[in-house]
Amino acid sequence: MRWTESWLNGRTQRVVISSAGSSWRPVTSGVPQGSVLGPVMFNFFINDLDEATECTLSKFADDTKLGGVADTQEGCAAIQQDLDRLESWAERNVKNFSNSKCRVLHLGRNNSNRLGDDLLQSSSMERDLGVLVDDKLTMSQQCALAAKKASGILGCIKKSVASRSKEVLLSPLLCPREATSGVLHPVQER
Repeated sequence: MRWTESWLNGRTQRVVISSAGSSWRPVTSGVPQGSVLGPVMFNFFINDLDEATECTLSKFADDTKLGGVADTQEGCAAIQQDLDRLESWAERNVKNFSNSKCRVLHLGRNNSNRLGDDLLQSSSMERDLGVLVDDKLTMSQQCALAAKKASGILGCIKKSVASRSKEVLLSPLLCPREATSGVLHPVQER
């Protein structure tokens, strides 16, 4: 415990932009970014988060999702009780569920936008760990966005390559030892 305490206490940080730097300031919370112990300590901190929850609580790094079936009054009550329990846990542990949102991604038919007496915002698509998933559990929108991005990158390459002859384009690929570095330098325009 003393080793961990000494690792966390007495740290300072400053901001440097170009050659100008701010004064050193004490770090009052958190763990050093990129440390091995940071995620381990975070897991200790949130270890009791799912204690006594009835619904499914998914945790990945600092992303937490509560899911359940709300097709009956009992199902709605269970989700609401778990939401209340999570809010109480956050208050006890001085933890803010930042960027938290309560929206419904409907899977199936004849779904309601109500959780007990509360009307929830409905969504046909949600981003989960960076991937767009729709209410049919397809990722077609994600694929369309990836294709659009790839097309844009190819457009930048096409604009920035001076010669489009096969000899120039393929020479670094076919004869890498003989090709000088820097034959192709795609530059993105801003």
